[in-house]
Amino acid sequence: MCFMNKANDYIEYEEDKPHEECGVFGVYSHELDVSELTYFGLYALQHRGQESAGIAITDGAWMDVNRGMGLVKEVFRHQVPHMENQYIAIGHVRYSTTGSSMLANTQPLMVNYSGGKIALAHNGNLTNAGEIRKDLEEKGTIFQTTIDSEVFVNLIARSRKVTVEEKIMESLRKIQGAYCLTVMTEDKLIGARDPQGFRPLCLGRLEDGGYVLSSESCGLDVVGAEFVRDIQPGEMVVIDDTGVQSYRFDEAKPSMCVFEYIYFARPDSIVDGQSVHASRFEMGRVLARESGLTGDVVISVPDSGNTAATGFAYESGIPYVEGLIKNRYIGRTFIQPSQKQRDTAVKLKLNPIRSVVNGKKVIIIDDSIVRGTTSGKIVKMLRNAGAKEVHMVISSPPIEYPCYYGIDTSVRKELIAATKTVDEICEFIGADSLHFLSLEGLKQCMTTLDPNHMCYACFNGGYPVEKKMDHPAEVDKYIFETRKKKQ
Repeated sequence: MCFMNKANDYIEYEEDKPHEECGVFGVYSHELDVSELTYFGLYALQHRGQESAGIAITDGAWMDVNRGMGLVKEVFRHQVPHMENQYIAIGHVRYSTTGSSMLANTQPLMVNYSGGKIALAHNGNLTNAGEIRKDLEEKGTIFQTTIDSEVFVNLIARSRKVTVEEKIMESLRKIQGAYCLTVMTEDKLIGARDPQGFRPLCLGRLEDGGYVLSSESCGLDVVGAEFVRDIQPGEMVVIDDTGVQSYRFDEAKPSMCVFEYIYFARPDSIVDGQSVHASRFEMGRVLARESGLTGDVVISVPDSGNTAATGFAYESGIPYVEGLIKNRYIGRTFIQPSQKQRDTAVKLKLNPIRSVVNGKKVIIIDDSIVRGTTSGKIVKMLRNAGAKEVHMVISSPPIEYPCYYGIDTSVRKELIAATKTVDEICEFIGADSLHFLSLEGLKQCMTTLDPNHMCYACFNGGYPVEKKMDHPAEVDKYIFETRKKKQ
């Protein structure tokens, strides 16, 4: 997307994609370098958030946190945090869906309270954070950030329960929405997942007997941890010297985010027992059957469309070729707000291979269309490279509703599928045809999961958890900042 940057009135170009909030990671080990392992784990989860990164560590007495803006390699370019005899660490990579992208809003959060020290990292979005924060502020609580995650640490600190486990569970029962947490005390690593299980969280075991918590199983793989199991919706696990203890703080009401399988999770991850790669490959196969398209070549919008494109090619018999090259070294690009330079920004990210598409009937696979702006530019690039026909095929249904559970889609009026028919979108992006995966087709693609246990709200508006609409949707992301300006 393109938007005004408050600091310098430039425009930052990002792909027209839904963005997911963050990834969390945690390690408990008396033998291994927990800080270094967390660094590697965050590297594996970098796709879940590129705005900031942080690591908190403890040796059982002291606790320290190191956070910064940018990618993991940028934040820790000199060295990872270190402490003698450290044995617990948690980490976080962020894409903001509540609160601005700034240093004060980076995680993990660390606080001192009457029960000791605690650090917390959160993936998700809370639907009742506004009313909880207002209530806490009226009771005298001071907030240091403008992110919804801070209500967790304040609820924990104010709890009158005896043990930290009881304090956390009491706090979780007051929260609604999407959350996966890693929490660190001086002697415990704790993980928790909301009752709907919107976001993934899994448990792994290290060779030395230590344990790892990770948003995705690819984080376990990179540190050599053996996958043990997924944390269940409504479950909290506590890891200490006695091992792993499980607590049920709420009844499970599974509504896992289907976009984890469409776009967010890495293809090599297994989420709640379902291979992400296998689900995307099946999406491509179903798309080929539903669309009935014939053509000369199948290409993808890299990298998120790659697996579905191979599935489409496999089912249709049309060869899959690399038709677009992605520049993986560009990062974020700040450009002047002219239309010509916006178009140039897309070309910096993607460039067609003329010899592959010239004179061909091209079928191009992408995972989603949010606003349609980037899709139109890609179609135009392919035509300029000589493509005879361009048929756009999308491995998800049209996104018609905003998400309140940790996906930064947009307000509804900016979602192209909420205001245009498929034919109108096709005309807008300039394609010869446009085909979306049907919702029923999508449900067939997660073969090891119960389709009734998934969240499809962005497609059909069926929200599993009520959204507290006490403020305009347009300022939802910046609710705690805009509210202060009005006071």
